[in-house]
Amino acid sequence: MINWQFFPRSTEPPLHLRQVVDVFVKHAEDIDSAIHTLPSNAVLSIVRAGLEELDFQVERSKSKIDKIKVPVLFGRNGMLEKSFDADGLNKATKTVIEIEAGRAVTNYQFLKDLFQACMMSNVEYLVVAVRNIYSSNKDFETMATFFDTLYASNRLQLPLKGVLAIGY
Repeated sequence: MINWQFFPRSTEPPLHLRQVVDVFVKHAEDIDSAIHTLPSNAVLSIVRAGLEELDFQVERSKSKIDKIKVPVLFGRNGMLEKSFDADGLNKATKTVIEIEAGRAVTNYQFLKDLFQACMMSNVEYLVVAVRNIYSSNKDFETMATFFDTLYASNRLQLPLKGVLAIGY
């Protein structure tokens, strides 16, 4: 089963993010963490074609040539000095996607994803997909509660228009 929540909750999720959810829903049986213990790259390979149909560039492998580099800092003469890798990027909708598995909550990888998306040039939306269940932990619920608290407290203003949390 696919769970999802868009933040801030006071804003309706944009169509392009609903379409991303639809890609995960289409492949729910193949990636359901209650049944499968797939690594994140396997989940990415399953949803890749659907994301590419939505005009996302999607990482094909961990080799340098297949990485999706998103600019962060520019130096002299406009040369790229710092970038972060993403699992997927849609330049038109300014959306970055990260798919996590076992270390999503255990190692707080979703927080690193949030930080990196906030630093990325020309990124307005972040999609973070995590397992619903990892071992006996409810990773999606933990991540969604964190984002809910972050937005509800209003103590930290993010430079993003929104964050879409997906549980698979």
